[in-house]
Amino acid sequence: MDEVSPNAKKVYEAIKKLGATSEDKLKSADDIMKASALGKAVVAAALQELSNKGLAKRVARSKSAGYYILK
Repeated sequence: MDEVSPNAKKVYEAIKKLGATSEDKLKSADDIMKASALGKAVVAAALQELSNKGLAKRVARSKSAGYYILK
């Protein structure tokens, strides 16, 4: 986890706290935003960073994308 930004770390911890650890326990960016107390743009950037580093996965759904952590 040392290779990610402080905001990405916060978002990662928030996802973990929400229990989004597998595809059947997805959380939306809004859920993550509330849990991390960060702004939408910050959360979006952090989720992108976590996805790029293989720490989180984005799953496209009909209404909004869902996210969960992989590690």
